[in-house]
Amino acid sequence: MTTSPIPADLRAAALVSKAWPYEEARKLLKRYPDGPGDKAILFETGYGPSGLPHLGTFQEVARTLMVRHALTEMVDWPTRLIAFSDDMDGMRKVPPGVPRQDMMHEHLDQPLSRVPDPFGCGHESYADHNNNLLRQFLDRFGFDYEFMASSDGYRSGRFDESLRQVLRKYDDIQAVMLPTLREERRKSYSPVLPISQVDGKVLQVAVEVVDAEAGLIRYTDPASGESVEQSILAGGAKLQWKVDWAMRWVALGVDYEMSGKDLIDSVTQSSKIARVLGARPPEGFNYELFLDENGEKISKSKGNGVTIDEWLTYAPEESLAFYIYREPKRAKQLSFGIIPKAVDEYQQFLAAYPDQPWDKRLGNPVHHVHAGDVPPARMPLTFALLLNLVGVALTEDKALLWAFVRRYAPDASPETHPELDALIGHAVAYFRDFVKDSLERRAPDEKEAEALRDLDGRLAALPPEPTAEALQDIVFEVGKAFFGKENLRDWFRTLYETLLGTSQGPRMGSFIALYGVDNSRRLIAEALEQQ
Repeated sequence: MTTSPIPADLRAAALVSKAWPYEEARKLLKRYPDGPGDKAILFETGYGPSGLPHLGTFQEVARTLMVRHALTEMVDWPTRLIAFSDDMDGMRKVPPGVPRQDMMHEHLDQPLSRVPDPFGCGHESYADHNNNLLRQFLDRFGFDYEFMASSDGYRSGRFDESLRQVLRKYDDIQAVMLPTLREERRKSYSPVLPISQVDGKVLQVAVEVVDAEAGLIRYTDPASGESVEQSILAGGAKLQWKVDWAMRWVALGVDYEMSGKDLIDSVTQSSKIARVLGARPPEGFNYELFLDENGEKISKSKGNGVTIDEWLTYAPEESLAFYIYREPKRAKQLSFGIIPKAVDEYQQFLAAYPDQPWDKRLGNPVHHVHAGDVPPARMPLTFALLLNLVGVALTEDKALLWAFVRRYAPDASPETHPELDALIGHAVAYFRDFVKDSLERRAPDEKEAEALRDLDGRLAALPPEPTAEALQDIVFEVGKAFFGKENLRDWFRTLYETLLGTSQGPRMGSFIALYGVDNSRRLIAEALEQQ
């Protein structure tokens, strides 16, 4: 990972910043109070290749890279990130929707890296197919990482010395794990899962250590009932999940890995085992899990929540990274309804960034979303305003919508503002799928109708091309005249419900400037006709 020289004032601010990536990075400063020497600080994220990469994959890698970048702003230490695929895990069930189900069932319990690729696209295995998708996924977002597969670590011998240490400390590892298991499971539990030399299956059997230095174990083959002696080195076995995680930390020298709240117990047990193996477990923290709109945990099997491709249909990537950055230790809703707010809040923080001192900048989410290389704010309209425009224009024609936009931002065009052009497309898609069917303009009551007539008269008397500020002043004046200064919220609700068909809406001066005075007057006329 290459970085530009860090300004002294930025580095000073980073060392004391309370933004969570710096708080996490400080754990690594404490881990190496005298510096890491020639060692690169190693970050790791894990991935199970039994399914496709998803939003959870994105959030873990994105957040880890935020901590990594924070560390590079604090100290000039080399760093690496490994995206690790646990493709030696046995396939316990055939994933639904995968082709060639009969063939897949024939390979149950074999390591995912040995299950043939059911998609027939030239990959060596099912895991290789999914690992390739993971790399494509991470590359799509420009993540800086090194890929590593568990099968390579085991088969190449890279893990061999740590596997010997597992056998040397076998009884101590059992002492950590057995108290956490049910009584029946304790009888057959083994940290080591031999891979059958007959059918290649990952075996769940009790084992006996024969020779730790040679890596030899003995077990009873469940199929034949015969006693088998074999080496666990060079791919002859894999380890149980929590032991495997600890062994990997030790073998690779992992310094930092975060994980979801659901893995707190695994982190605790794996950390104990890492110490048994003679190493210090990595630093990290457990982030909260996302909830759906009903407050339930998001599950891939349930299909609740929002997929990453769905989010990117309705909003730009930066808004997703922004939402993921904020409050990682608080359970947050991940539903379609939060997307517009996330988009506009991202733009607000982006606009504020250039004028902030370093201490404020480092607490600004966009600093971490863009790894310190923050682009200028060039969005003249909010997402909410675009949604309202699509709603009243009743069109999905981007060219027509751009005609309205140019009235509000005459210097903007699809060529000069591609990010705005993309946002218009997102707004069209979001309106079509989530807003269109919910709009219902109500008729104004007598007081509201009188206020609308007054607003219409004032708009009619305006000179050509009034500014959004001038229009907003008129809207306020009418509201104060008919509703009183203390009840302006009722006036704005009236405008939203009678003109736009929604209970919430944009800054009305900006909306009228965007939609046009004449078009806005037609909306008022239509509302008055309902009376």
